[in-house]
Amino acid sequence: MMKMQSLRRLAVLLAAVSLILLLIGCQSKISRPLTPISDSSAQTQARLLDPRSQNLASWEELRTGLERSLAYVAARPVDGTAVNQDGVLVTWDRLRATIEELLRLLPQLDKHPELLAQRFEWFRVGPEDPLMTGYYAPYLDASPVPSEEFKYPLYAIPDDMQVLNLGAFHHRWDGDKLVYRIEDGKAVPYHGRKAIDFEGALKGRGLELAWVRDLTDVFFLHIQGSGLLRYPDGSTRYALYAGKNGHKYVSLGRVLADRGLLPMEGMSMKVIREFLAAHPEDVKDLLSTNPSYVFFHLGDKGPFGSMGKLLTPRVSMATDPKFLPLGSVLAFTALMPPESFGSLGRPVSGIGLAQDAGGAIQGTRIDYYCGSGDDVEYFAGHIKTRANVHLLLIREEN
Repeated sequence: MMKMQSLRRLAVLLAAVSLILLLIGCQSKISRPLTPISDSSAQTQARLLDPRSQNLASWEELRTGLERSLAYVAARPVDGTAVNQDGVLVTWDRLRATIEELLRLLPQLDKHPELLAQRFEWFRVGPEDPLMTGYYAPYLDASPVPSEEFKYPLYAIPDDMQVLNLGAFHHRWDGDKLVYRIEDGKAVPYHGRKAIDFEGALKGRGLELAWVRDLTDVFFLHIQGSGLLRYPDGSTRYALYAGKNGHKYVSLGRVLADRGLLPMEGMSMKVIREFLAAHPEDVKDLLSTNPSYVFFHLGDKGPFGSMGKLLTPRVSMATDPKFLPLGSVLAFTALMPPESFGSLGRPVSGIGLAQDAGGAIQGTRIDYYCGSGDDVEYFAGHIKTRANVHLLLIREEN
């Protein structure tokens, strides 16, 4: 029996190592993602920043978010590498010092934004302007028990889902994880969306946290990562991100465009929802094209980002930690869409904080957290723009 168990463990390890080797050829690489700019260019960029453009009355309103970032960064190894891209090496200690200096400067920045150029080095995120999209925490009507009206479940993390930290094997894979399950003594990918939502892979295992009306709502909640559940008795709970099944995220909007069903221009959550509602016979096939699946836990506060801290609307951002680590301070300028249908879009020049991550956020792409509720759905769902983004780092003493 012991010999058989040892052989099974060896088979699992060999399968995992094989998958690790496959990942070697899949590492993201972008030529010169961080390029230092001149002091004069930094001064110009600093003068463009305006907290009011991102719905902040003053730069002082960054304080709470910065303190949350500081708590996360200060707990990292002092000499540990936060990011190393094309010769630009940033330690966690430098990120910590950057946040501390910005906190110290906040009372002066409304009158003296030039201090941002004097006290920090600016690194342009590129080589081309990053794609910026938006996300939010939706409100969903839900029930703690299933019924004919509420029959689509939100699931907790399954107990047979295993996660392997690839960074333990080599620093090159820091932050990468392999998600799998054991089947007949072998490591295999965890169940995808089709198996879970349409083939009952998790049914009857007591993993259901709540039920909602529409499977499309489940799908979009997975994309947003968190949401607020409103129960029939008037009570509320947050459905908070707990983990995912390890499958690659596939954009449904891209699938619809590639199949010639909708034009890519003007693609949004609203447009996709309307298409799915008008074509119920295609919902199973279309939703199944995205095998990525998110699991939740319930909480009384939210939403939280990947650093485990509450997100700040119009400030928090999701980034790829390989390029812009959690805790990064980012100056950005972007042309934002209208807040609601029929209104006008406007440029936003502000400071964002990297406090979240996501399966679809890779390379230099940035996802801008817009807040909670139905009133921000239109705004978040229509952000798809190229943004001028700079990483700010405290100047190092010569």
